Amino acid sequence: MEEELPLFCGDSGKPVQATLSSLKMLDVGKWPIFSLCSEEELQLIRQACVFGSAGNEVLYTTVNDEIFVLGTNCCGCLGLGDVQSTIEPRRLDSLSGKKIACLSYGSGPHIVLATTEGEVFTWGHNAYSQLGNGTTNHGLVPCHISTNLSNKQVTEVACGSYHSLVLTSDGEVFAWGYNNSGQVGSGSTVNQPIPRRVTGCLQNKVVVTIACGQMCCMAVVDSGEVYVWGYNGNGQLGLGNSGNQPTPCRVAALQGIRVQRVACGYAHTLVLTDEGQVYAWGANSYGQLGTGNKSNQSYPTPVTVEKDRIIEIAACHSTHTSAAKTQGGHVYMWGQCRGQSVILPHLTHFSCTDDVFACFATPAVTWRLLSVEPDDHLTVAESLKREFDNPDTADLKFLVDGKYIYAHKVLLKIRCEHFRSSLEDNEDDIVEMSEFSYPVYRAFLEYLYTDSISLSPEEAVGLLDLATFYRENRLKKLCQQTIKQGICEENAIALLSAAVKYDAQDLEEFCFRFCINHLTVVTQTSGFAEMDHDLLKNFISKASRVGAFKN
Repeated sequence: MEEELPLFCGDSGKPVQATLSSLKMLDVGKWPIFSLCSEEELQLIRQACVFGSAGNEVLYTTVNDEIFVLGTNCCGCLGLGDVQSTIEPRRLDSLSGKKIACLSYGSGPHIVLATTEGEVFTWGHNAYSQLGNGTTNHGLVPCHISTNLSNKQVTEVACGSYHSLVLTSDGEVFAWGYNNSGQVGSGSTVNQPIPRRVTGCLQNKVVVTIACGQMCCMAVVDSGEVYVWGYNGNGQLGLGNSGNQPTPCRVAALQGIRVQRVACGYAHTLVLTDEGQVYAWGANSYGQLGTGNKSNQSYPTPVTVEKDRIIEIAACHSTHTSAAKTQGGHVYMWGQCRGQSVILPHLTHFSCTDDVFACFATPAVTWRLLSVEPDDHLTVAESLKREFDNPDTADLKFLVDGKYIYAHKVLLKIRCEHFRSSLEDNEDDIVEMSEFSYPVYRAFLEYLYTDSISLSPEEAVGLLDLATFYRENRLKKLCQQTIKQGICEENAIALLSAAVKYDAQDLEEFCFRFCINHLTVVTQTSGFAEMDHDLLKNFISKASRVGAFKN
């Protein structure tokens, strides 16, 4: 079912009607940082990522493809050009028009973002060159990273604490940043200031997915083999030892097992096989391997989660928490849980793994970019909306102010009593309209297709006139609502005059009260100076009765 959202004012100050169309709501209410956002703002969120050392920063996109950020802004990680914290969502204008495909974050924090076009942008903490721009200066605004990536389309990104990893559409992996343990896979331990392709064993392999632990990396290739490199002090590479690995090395213990996904915690690793089985290895001081004890494991160890097939695994490099979801929809968690240790998979009441991290992980960060995918199926209402003003399917044209508006006779007859009679025996396919302006008449016809209006308060006055003329009472109420939301000292008298003219008594009372409450400013406007004589007399009389002129 489509949910209609409130009217918001855009840059022009004019209301913008936002609708969810076929998008489901994204439930972000469990993340503490979102308590700073209003209910209206929360309803507009389509994608979100919570990050930072205390889960105190967030980036989100809206149904209108705008990007907003909020939080403490450590090292400029909000990308706003400063290091000021903000409890009000601020729009990230530098990425205006870009759509986010994937996003990851480091501990500094730093952000690595890939757009749907395959471009990479980075910003935030950069003491170890983890932004890949060749410097060690913190990045206060998003920087487009093109060195060695200019002809590549990036499809996946992953961050360790202070290093970055990306995967391209042709299955190549590029890394940069902190390299004290070989985590950029270059064969040395020198920090890598710009993207460099990870080769060695991966030279002729096609990588399908990647992940980063705090100081290590994982890559799954199309054959289902897992390659690992970087820090291995807790056995998180799964190689049977604790020696660091400066270049990619295959996890031999998984021979004959096809891995589909890999997820990394701070110092532990989870993989999901094509048969729905999970293996874990690495650090286990909080039980994050789910093996029933707290002993580290340097080899892949099976994790038993009931008899159901597992379809999703979850972990992130800033926590010691693990989660999984089964084909039957059950969500399990293990590892660090609000400071407690859960050493075996524990069935939760959640319906998604994201909620595990919101409620149990320390810090409460997202393990991936939360997103709502549009549903391809269109409801009847959505289909009708799409057809408004569509010349390809219309059988009727309205000519208003020299411009055409395309409509469908049958829909107009179904939706409006006036058209039911006026179009009954009308064979014409063009109707000329001179009584109302183009914006007003177009808004009226659009309302018949959408049940909503998107107009400035002043234009809504014209639509109120039309609604009165056509006896469309619901439209009348919508117009009054729009006018009430858009009233200001400058237009208050004009809106009051309109309410009187169209006999909208509720709106008249509202506008009158507004004028009384802002009397000093309202009486100095041009609207007051040009007020109709009778209306002015009535206004002064009524104002005196409510005590507006008492000393």
